[in-house]
Amino acid sequence: MADAEDLVAEIEVLEAKLSEAKAAITRRFIGQEQVVDLTLASMLCGGHALLIGLPGLGKTRLVETLSTVMGLNGNRVQFTPDLMPADILGSEVLETGADGSRAFKFIEGPIFCQLLMADEINRASPRTQSALLQAMQEKVVTVAGETRALEAPFHVLATQNPIEQEGTYPLPEAQLDRFLVQIDVAYPDRDTEKDILLATTGAEEAEAYQVFDPASLIAAQRLLRRMPVGDTVVETILDLVRAFRPADPSSPERVRDIVAWGPGPRAAQALMLTVRARALLQGRLAPSMEDVTALARPVLVHRMALTFSARARGEDLGALIEEVAGGLLRSEAAA
Repeated sequence: MADAEDLVAEIEVLEAKLSEAKAAITRRFIGQEQVVDLTLASMLCGGHALLIGLPGLGKTRLVETLSTVMGLNGNRVQFTPDLMPADILGSEVLETGADGSRAFKFIEGPIFCQLLMADEINRASPRTQSALLQAMQEKVVTVAGETRALEAPFHVLATQNPIEQEGTYPLPEAQLDRFLVQIDVAYPDRDTEKDILLATTGAEEAEAYQVFDPASLIAAQRLLRRMPVGDTVVETILDLVRAFRPADPSSPERVRDIVAWGPGPRAAQALMLTVRARALLQGRLAPSMEDVTALARPVLVHRMALTFSARARGEDLGALIEEVAGGLLRSEAAA
């Protein structure tokens, strides 16, 4: 009983701190509450996020603000077609000592940080994109046969332009699966855009301030994994993920008709973590069914693909996810 009370007290303290962090972020990144919540959720889960949106919607500004608010050492890499893996990971150079001796010295690349902004990640070649795979999954990098640990916590927030495809390389499925969520950054509404105009074109701009530090963020990530998840929510997560696998007997006919391949177990793991984070951000002690349906699209949309004929017909994967998730919620409620 005492352990449960301690857990509740810790969660309530963290909820207050998260509210302060959101307030600090929105001083510079105005509006777009869902984008802020999803980005914070990915960090609370210890994961990475892929932000997709048109130029000028504040993706870079959001990442820079997060680096300040979360108290993390951040680096930015502008991905270009001529970027090489060593430009990200680092490389060994031959140094000559004062006594004339020579030895190799490792020069760390920008990946040796706590928050890496991979700007326009799809502009780099597959060879360079693959340099992030080991770091994103295992939090280490291997250069010249030696494995080096990255500083904890380690997060990658990558940006991508959805319309400009000339001179770009689509991210491989293995890398997409390593992003906890895909966050679609849309145009702001009229009132929000007015607030942005007034806040960013004056003599001074509001500054973000630090709320977390690396130690407190790691503690928050550990606390999140201790949050209870009800059996109904766990079963719903399993039902939802398995429903999008065309070969699974439980998948709807519409999924079997238009989905080429569906999400793997990592998608279920991502949902288990993100539903807890969403509950925390909304001041609740445990996730609900509504959290599962709300997070279905950002967690699943980049982990599945439509068939060629479905793409040719203009089918929308996001709409399919929302349709199936909504139907699952209604059937669970009826039961």
